[in-house]
Amino acid sequence: MPHIRATVTDPALPADTARALAEGLTGLAVTALGKSAERTVVHLDLVPADRYYVAGKPLTGGRDAHLEVSITAGTNSAEEKAAFITGAAAFLPELLGPLARGGVALHELHPESYGYQGVTQFAHCRRN
Repeated sequence: MPHIRATVTDPALPADTARALAEGLTGLAVTALGKSAERTVVHLDLVPADRYYVAGKPLTGGRDAHLEVSITAGTNSAEEKAAFITGAAAFLPELLGPLARGGVALHELHPESYGYQGVTQFAHCRRN
């Protein structure tokens, strides 16, 4: 169950762009990481640029986006993770325009410490 948190410096991001962002990130989780679309969550965090700092200074004159992606440890190869990062680096500016940094962080969580609906990933895997 990947959880993708996308922080974008645009609190007025149009609804159609937000939807395209969520759909595109879900699709990337499916194609690059082999995840289930039905189990992928995308959380958009739209923030004002003056609350987003680069080099200790508020971002001015542009937009940025940063992804934090939680996945179960051991479920993806280095190549799959690299494909997600590379895919995101191409997708984000294509959709959002030029970005100041466009970062991605993949967080691998132990299956006994990560879950949903009150059940750990370890237990979900054992059921299937």
